[in-house]
Amino acid sequence: MGEWPYPFWIAHRGAGKLAPENTLAALRVGAAHGWRAFECDVKLAADGVPFLLHDATLERTTPEQGVAAQRPWSELSRLDAGGWHSRGFAGEPPASLAAIAGYCLRNGFALNIEIKPTPGAEADTGRVVADEAARLWAGAETPPLLSSFRPDALAAALAAQPSLPRALLLDTWRDGWFDEAMALGCVAVVCNCTILDAAALARIHAAGMRVLCYTVNDPAAAHRLVGLGVDGIISDAVDRFSPLDASVRD
Repeated sequence: MGEWPYPFWIAHRGAGKLAPENTLAALRVGAAHGWRAFECDVKLAADGVPFLLHDATLERTTPEQGVAAQRPWSELSRLDAGGWHSRGFAGEPPASLAAIAGYCLRNGFALNIEIKPTPGAEADTGRVVADEAARLWAGAETPPLLSSFRPDALAAALAAQPSLPRALLLDTWRDGWFDEAMALGCVAVVCNCTILDAAALARIHAAGMRVLCYTVNDPAAAHRLVGLGVDGIISDAVDRFSPLDASVRD
């Protein structure tokens, strides 16, 4: 990609602890704390509309139950995705990828889209999310970074929109991860902060990829990663870290 276009600090699911995760409200709260880059989870409604939700099911973050992907966006868009968090966010609706794109583009914010397919819909989700991201960010200076734990979803994104940057998400250094990242043309590896050491960082950097870490909420962990030379930190602690100068508040 040449020069890395994304801010160092990335707010996890928006400000996913201070506000209901994966909503426009969460991004607004993160922005109010000075954050200029956000991560969100995107899957498909029954009618193929990409929208934000981490879980496959609805019960943790809405009053409803069941598999979200079995409902059309016309139903999902009317749910309360904020009341579970606190009274002040009651009535906050789920967010479509289109709404998030509009907010980020209007404000010059960067976005890391985690492709979070409902099990069994990996290829369709990767393809549709990539196509929609390419459409929504057409002509934008900084395209969204597409990441996923599912190589099959990233492969579908690559086939659909090869010009969009991709990153492989890893919770462990499982067998074959490096070859997968290379075969998928990834520009970055996004790994669990607890598994990264200097050797892994050097190997990824030597291959021309960047290294981002999640979910870093402890200042001591952030200090360690900054010292190692990571390229980005994904955090819930939007009120504890200072994103404008890439420093860590003790």
